[in-house]
Amino acid sequence: MKKLKQLSERDTNRVIEMAWEDRTPFDAILSQFNLTEKETITLMRREMKPSSFRMWRKRVQGRSTKHKMKATDDLKRFKCSLQKTISLNKISKR
Repeated sequence: MKKLKQLSERDTNRVIEMAWEDRTPFDAILSQFNLTEKETITLMRREMKPSSFRMWRKRVQGRSTKHKMKATDDLKRFKCSLQKTISLNKISKR
């Protein structure tokens, strides 16, 4: 759990955001922040209100898109299809 204490506030917020996203697998969090699924759950429990954590756990538990091995082939990616067009948190004109 030493890794959790070393995360900056910005990284903590990003991990929480990624965990909330339905299509972002725990493997993406592991590769980007070196946090296992168990450590991510611990972080979510620590940073969220109890009711929000329970709602998140209920939604995520057993969800195939959160586990890379269970996901279909078209979901095995780490980034949004619009990611190339996003710069400085604003969607570029198309």
